[in-house]
Amino acid sequence: MTSTLFQLIGGIGLFLLGMVLLTDGLKAFAGEALRQALVRFTGTPLKAFGSGALVTVLVQSSSATTVTVIGFVSAGLLTFPQAVGVVLGASLGTTGTGWIVSVLGLKISIGLYALPLVGIGAFIRLLGRGRWQALGPALGGFGLIFLGIDTLQAGMQGLQGRVDLAALPAEGFFAHLLMMVIGAFMTVVMQSSSAAVATTLTALHTGSISFEQAASLVIGAAVGTTITGALAAIGGTVPAKRTALAHIGFNLATGLIAVVLLPVLLAGITWAQENLGLEAGATSLAAFHTAFIALGVVIFLPFVNRFARAIERVLPDRGPTLTRHLDPSLLTVPSVAIEASLRAVREAAADALDRVATQLQPAAHPPASATRAEDLAQGVQRIQDFVAQVPPARETEPMTAGRVSLFHALDHLTRLLPRTVPPPSWLATMKHPLIREQAEASHALVQLAARGLRGQADEGWIDEVERRSLELSQQRRDGRRQLLQQTADGASGPAPALDALDAMRWLDRIGYHAWRLCNYVAGEGRPEPARMVGVVHPDQ
Repeated sequence: MTSTLFQLIGGIGLFLLGMVLLTDGLKAFAGEALRQALVRFTGTPLKAFGSGALVTVLVQSSSATTVTVIGFVSAGLLTFPQAVGVVLGASLGTTGTGWIVSVLGLKISIGLYALPLVGIGAFIRLLGRGRWQALGPALGGFGLIFLGIDTLQAGMQGLQGRVDLAALPAEGFFAHLLMMVIGAFMTVVMQSSSAAVATTLTALHTGSISFEQAASLVIGAAVGTTITGALAAIGGTVPAKRTALAHIGFNLATGLIAVVLLPVLLAGITWAQENLGLEAGATSLAAFHTAFIALGVVIFLPFVNRFARAIERVLPDRGPTLTRHLDPSLLTVPSVAIEASLRAVREAAADALDRVATQLQPAAHPPASATRAEDLAQGVQRIQDFVAQVPPARETEPMTAGRVSLFHALDHLTRLLPRTVPPPSWLATMKHPLIREQAEASHALVQLAARGLRGQADEGWIDEVERRSLELSQQRRDGRRQLLQQTADGASGPAPALDALDAMRWLDRIGYHAWRLCNYVAGEGRPEPARMVGVVHPDQ
């Protein structure tokens, strides 16, 4: 009995270790391309579903896909309805593991042939360079999965002679409920529904349990896999909690539908065996797993937006607007953390420019709320604190353009922030014709920049902001010469002239920082044009 128990534990351990190595290795090997593909092909709920299913089949882990999506939603890279579509796809994609186990792992004693994969993977990990190193653990993990299945089979065959699991009740609601609870418990303990399903498939293949019992175990495993996503969302942002709740709600509802329709689903499997040549045993169980998850997808997918809105009502977002996407969990994926930081800077910059636009109206306005200015300053400080925690680029990765743009944008944002309040003499100096003309040009620039940062401007708006900023700088230089000449001629006193010069510099600074911010957070991060070389900015 001891050797059987050791074989069972060792087989599950080898399978789990193989899944972890395969998942982490493929994620690292695919790198940024996999993450970009997941974000790119999620425009509609149907596309999001397809992306979730495909990525899960590739990385062989619905939990990994769900946790990644939680990070993307937290970063603002995906909308919540898109994330729900990905979650549905991940739930269906994870059934692919059952097909691999039933078609390859159980029909062919592939454990011996998998051993070279483990060795090759180890050598690639030790001798490879760059991202190719990650392919080694993936190959080794793939081999360990089949070694684990072989070990599980040996353990189940030994268990069959000592413990009659098939003697447990197989019919009736409470019998199915008991097996579902056992399946969910197995998934929670193993932290992998794939491992629980593989164990169930092996037990069915060796005759340790009946098909009805195995079906209930698989339903329980589908419900239990939501625990990983729930744990990932603890302490996370509201979008992260919403995504985890969507995953839990879908799997619970699908499990309930499968229990209610279990006789119908089992009858469908029997029909497929008799008329479509579906093999009995493990292959039929893999088909059953795919069938009831697909049924849940068919029911939920047309109502993804309504489902998402219902969850949003249950979990409303009351957190700070500027930093709502800065979830600490994103720090484990630096590229996503950088993107989230850029989005936060973009929102903060638009807010700051709105405050400036209020001051630049032709009529006098009361100063903006001090509390709102304090909130904005605190939000920018939180962004800086978050960016400071983003891990640096590794030696094998070049400094990405996103990192460089982020630091440039933060520099301009921190310089813009104290200039959202005009000089003390602003209300008096804005009556001067030169200042009034420059203020009107600055007001138009700031409004355009704020609209563009919020995605409300026409194409080419960044180039227009650049053009207006350069014109504003030229206005300052021309106006400065005129003011100094007028003062020398006695047409104006020194004090009003100095106040007017301060106002001109303030307007020029606002336009310059607005342009560079737009360039770095919404544009291509282009350097300043050659015609600006030699021009001394007020900040220099």
